[in-house]
Amino acid sequence: MRIATWNVNSVRARLPRVTPWLADGGPDVVGLQETKCVDAEFPREVFEAAGYRVAVFGQKTWNGVAIAAKGELTDVSTGLPGEGPDDQKRVIEATVDGVRVINLYVPNGEAPGSDKFAYKMGWLETLRTHIADRYSPDDPIVMVGDFNIAPDDRDIHDPVAKRGTIHVTDEERDALSRLKDWGFVDAHRLVTNRRGVYTWWDFRGAMFEKGKGYRIDLVLVTEPMAKRLEDVRVDLAARAGEKPSDHAPVIAKFESGSTEA
Repeated sequence: MRIATWNVNSVRARLPRVTPWLADGGPDVVGLQETKCVDAEFPREVFEAAGYRVAVFGQKTWNGVAIAAKGELTDVSTGLPGEGPDDQKRVIEATVDGVRVINLYVPNGEAPGSDKFAYKMGWLETLRTHIADRYSPDDPIVMVGDFNIAPDDRDIHDPVAKRGTIHVTDEERDALSRLKDWGFVDAHRLVTNRRGVYTWWDFRGAMFEKGKGYRIDLVLVTEPMAKRLEDVRVDLAARAGEKPSDHAPVIAKFESGSTEA
């Protein structure tokens, strides 16, 4: 079972990249972020033609998340507790083949000390409370998404120069650590301790070509799924070429079989 996360930075604009990616051995499940369209305008037909079912939670121009799966999507839920119809669309959850998939687009935060940064911190705490109230660490859960946080200094090209800037602050990293302390582990770090593996590169300054990026697109797993994990890789080819997203997909591969702890 392969589960992927990809911030596509507008699903409709990125169809020339997404369509062949799905057709060429696409994963069993993919969580998409920044779809940037209302539900009625999501290009379902492209995914369905590739053999996927889709659950969407979008909004015009900004944000938006979706889960596409080759298997049946059940128990779909959207948003966080307390959110209303006018709130940002950033969370969608569904069960696929016995695995609970939680797909996130964590707020960017803009800059430490800003109102948007305070919103990000509050949002992450609401998420942690939601997870703790609804689930158990013994459940088979794969949480994917654009977390907009580089977990540690191995995950950023210049940790000294960037220290204290957005995605790299102690506050953001502490919030991510509290989420993981509930019962998640970073799947990437179960596979490798390498530094310099990135998933996002700023369009400005040809950062992808220079190899200067951040690892902010994560796959977090509970223990039952950690036991099944075989591999995690970043699909750099999907970031190269004409008109890519600024993010690359991350694909985690799990053994088939029981999801029991």
